Amino acid sequence: MAKTALITGITGQDGSYLAELLLAKGYTVYGLIRRSSTFNTDRINHLYQDPHDKDYRLRLVYGDLTDSANLLRVLSECRPAEIYNLGAQSHVKVSFEVPEYTADVDALGVTRLLECIRATGLQTRLYQAGSSEMYGSTPAPQNEESLFAPRSPYAAAKVYAHHMVRNYREAYGLFAVGGILFNHESPRRGMTFVTRKISRAVASIRHGKQDKLFLGNLDAKRDWGFAPDYVEGMWQMLQADAPDDYVLATNESHSVREFVQHAFETAGLDWEKHVEMDERYLRPTEVDELQGDYSRARKQLGWEPKVRFAELVKTMVEADLDAVRNGRREFEVTERHFK
Repeated sequence: MAKTALITGITGQDGSYLAELLLAKGYTVYGLIRRSSTFNTDRINHLYQDPHDKDYRLRLVYGDLTDSANLLRVLSECRPAEIYNLGAQSHVKVSFEVPEYTADVDALGVTRLLECIRATGLQTRLYQAGSSEMYGSTPAPQNEESLFAPRSPYAAAKVYAHHMVRNYREAYGLFAVGGILFNHESPRRGMTFVTRKISRAVASIRHGKQDKLFLGNLDAKRDWGFAPDYVEGMWQMLQADAPDDYVLATNESHSVREFVQHAFETAGLDWEKHVEMDERYLRPTEVDELQGDYSRARKQLGWEPKVRFAELVKTMVEADLDAVRNGRREFEVTERHFK
């Protein structure tokens, strides 16, 4: 009998790739989406199925991580064997502007899910999306035993959620895992995130639609991987014999400046002629360097990142060059960019 999975945040970058992966594995996938007056399903439109189709396995349900009654109803109706909690207010800079909302969704959201699992007695496995931002000012490299030292409301909320998952796992025996994923990008990354902001700007500059790109801290270093590799790791965590917490990363660290240089070189451009610094994009408290050590995931899950930094940057820039050249909207990039 095919497994059933519930994905919160299915319309985001990770949610769309995870939905593809699970559907390919024969799952029936329920996706939790928030009601909006504008459509926000661009990343999963290619997966759409008519409810009258015989093989109807992608089913979208309205809900919100701030609504316990709704979550209880969804879990009772869907009875998922696996739950992937990817829903969040995920922009670090924005979390300083909406800290209460960020905490409500990112921290209390998983608490509501955990309580609903307990209330229904559902025998399910939960994946909680953590973040390398939880390490904050802790010196790199960071692994599962490293100290959490959050430097933003977003990171603090994720730390709370991570500890709640561990607490419910130990107190109630739930199969609940925390994935501490370092930065992972793709052509489906949101336009306000620095990597996609860079790749889209490079494409626009190359095609004469833009001249300048304004960025914040060029010296910040991150461990950047490819999102499809990371959703494979999420799935692997829930197939393990016992629940645990795992870091997914590439064991490499690169600065924003390096990303900029590679991106502009891919398009045959001189980045110094087009990039300027704008203090408005600086965070109140900065995280200088994040670099993950994924040894546990390699040893226990057999997980390895397939796409490395240079290939990731090239893939994102080429996708946006193609999109701008053909006048496509933000996420309407060709399938070949996701192979």
